Amino acid sequence: MSQDRRIQLSVQSEKAILVGVILPDSRVDERDPLGELASLAGTAGATVVDRVVQQRKDVDPGTYIGNGKAKEIARLVKALDADVVIFDNDMSPNQLRDLEEIIQCKILDRSELILDIFATRARTYEAQLQVALAQLEYTYPRLRHMWSHLERIGAGAGAGVGARGPGEMQLEIDRRLVRQRVSDLKSRIASVQDRKSREVSTRKELHFTVSLVGYTNAGKSTLFNTLTGAGTLVEDRLFATLDTKTRSWRLGSAHSALLSDTVGFVRDLPHHLVASFKATLEEAIHADLLLIVLDASHPQALRQLQSVQQVLMNIDCGRRPAMLLLNKMDALESKDDMAFWRLKFPQALAISARNGEGMSALAEAVRRQMLGKSLRAIITVPLADPKGITFLEKFAHVHSRDYEAFPGRVALDVQLSSRILDQIHNHVRNPQIVRTKDLPGEQFAGAADVQDLLPADLAVE
Repeated sequence: MSQDRRIQLSVQSEKAILVGVILPDSRVDERDPLGELASLAGTAGATVVDRVVQQRKDVDPGTYIGNGKAKEIARLVKALDADVVIFDNDMSPNQLRDLEEIIQCKILDRSELILDIFATRARTYEAQLQVALAQLEYTYPRLRHMWSHLERIGAGAGAGVGARGPGEMQLEIDRRLVRQRVSDLKSRIASVQDRKSREVSTRKELHFTVSLVGYTNAGKSTLFNTLTGAGTLVEDRLFATLDTKTRSWRLGSAHSALLSDTVGFVRDLPHHLVASFKATLEEAIHADLLLIVLDASHPQALRQLQSVQQVLMNIDCGRRPAMLLLNKMDALESKDDMAFWRLKFPQALAISARNGEGMSALAEAVRRQMLGKSLRAIITVPLADPKGITFLEKFAHVHSRDYEAFPGRVALDVQLSSRILDQIHNHVRNPQIVRTKDLPGEQFAGAADVQDLLPADLAVE
């Protein structure tokens, strides 16, 4: 097989045969085991011409699928004039090499396909750096089988002292170049991340931050547009959004939050991309609240929710407070489906991002989560600080004002949230909090930690 076919991992405008190996512990839709892979291939630009599914107790160490099945696929490739065979599994470099020798066609595994999609859809500088790093880290152990020019370079005359002799293998040169490139990319990413972390930290100090997370194609971008009017690209395809976008979201009663739309997750996310997700999802990692958007009408919705929880825990978001949003409830086929979700997730909010159903209830739930418990307090503010007085009058309910008890100050008897109380020193000059007490029954319990979001019978290990 030509080495150019192995080097070029893109599948745009190519005819593809999809192959899936179902093992005892596989987490796939038994009704359509290659459905997600077909969507991924379509997103990458390939045309699926056939599908092959094989059930095995364990993988073949040489070819993953066994010589017999590999020869069967080789005949299929020839008959359909296919350009690429895409596996819904990750394979070792040796397995890729052996399969390509038998099938005589470019072979991609699941990780390579996802990396290709990310490479073509990344738009920001940071996303492009992260994808480039993930590709190199994935490629490095596979160099021996991606290049055929492994003959030793003869040094010859004029090569210089110490270089005369058999020379260095081209493979060793390639590996050194990759290591240097990886080091350079990590340095650039660290610089970008330092700046972004500072931006996120500053943003978090000034605003309540909310991030939309969830499985790819769950409707996050549609919801983002509905809530903020941002006009973000919405496509019925996987990974339509790769770069995080942040806009202001008005919650009513003079309150607002910063809402971020993020890249969607998939099951069995390549571990080389987990770091990329962690960097790309900086807003989610530091968000005050995660809104997990789930396509409740999808036949594999529960599996998708498990995958989302797993990815969030892998990027250290297990302790983040989260609310579950059951999106596309208007697309449910029966009332029994609605009853199932209500029984399984009683705290979840049912919404439809497309027609706007449930948006008011969502805004109220987030506002209450943002404000936290309600407090009654006596706060004195200098009369010479009209902005501070205005701040309290805007974000707290003022029961009474006393201009005599404290010379040069006004004592405000207010009912306010714990969050506003925490921010008071940022907006009021020299405030004095004379007394506070909690108001019973005001604590809102709409959010749960990500790691506790799923009931015991569904929780990931």
